[in-house]
Amino acid sequence: MSTNPENAYRNGTMYSSYTAASFARIYDLAARYHVNLQGAMSWSFEFEGQKWFDGFRVLATNGVDKPVLNVFRMYGMMKGSRLKVQNAAEIPLDSLLKKSVRGDDQDIHALACADPGKSSAAVMVWNYYDGDMTAPSRDLTVRIKNIPAKKVLLQHYRIDDEHSNSYEAWKKMGSPQSVSGEQFSVLEKAGQLQQLEEDKKLVVTDKGEVSISLTLPGHGISLLRLRW
Repeated sequence: MSTNPENAYRNGTMYSSYTAASFARIYDLAARYHVNLQGAMSWSFEFEGQKWFDGFRVLATNGVDKPVLNVFRMYGMMKGSRLKVQNAAEIPLDSLLKKSVRGDDQDIHALACADPGKSSAAVMVWNYYDGDMTAPSRDLTVRIKNIPAKKVLLQHYRIDDEHSNSYEAWKKMGSPQSVSGEQFSVLEKAGQLQQLEEDKKLVVTDKGEVSISLTLPGHGISLLRLRW
């Protein structure tokens, strides 16, 4: 980043929200071309003895996890079979492939799954924009149908400027290159996946549905994990 400032995007939420959005679209491409997708990998590296948050394509810096690693933690919490997502504001796949997410567009979409055997479901929602700048927050409502229970436990995990984000915590410290033991502890904690709010119980309607309202910042990601 010291020689190529544009690489700063790899430190923050633009990179994490891009990873969430792009990995989900890989499923769409696999379905279109009838590919039996078994897995995917991150094109990441390890660089020893480098500056803090110097924009390398890594998941951690000097032992502190970056926001992008928390996307993979979210994916690791999604179990079972993929569910259909209906989203009237979805950017079509062909448009994304041709133009990415530019202009006035924001890629606000979701990936969902359910594991009936484990009585659980999960929905990842992101607000991605193809630019290292702050995009507007959006008020969203996620409706989940066909829940075979009367109540569910909701766990809401978040990656944004205030949650699961060691980079923003480091900048608030003044972007030090010499980090004290106390500062390292703060950064290490900030680099872990965090919940936006405490666990809460939701009542399922007679039709088997729950509705979850949230405000998702630009380049933010939420994981809504349900158990019953």
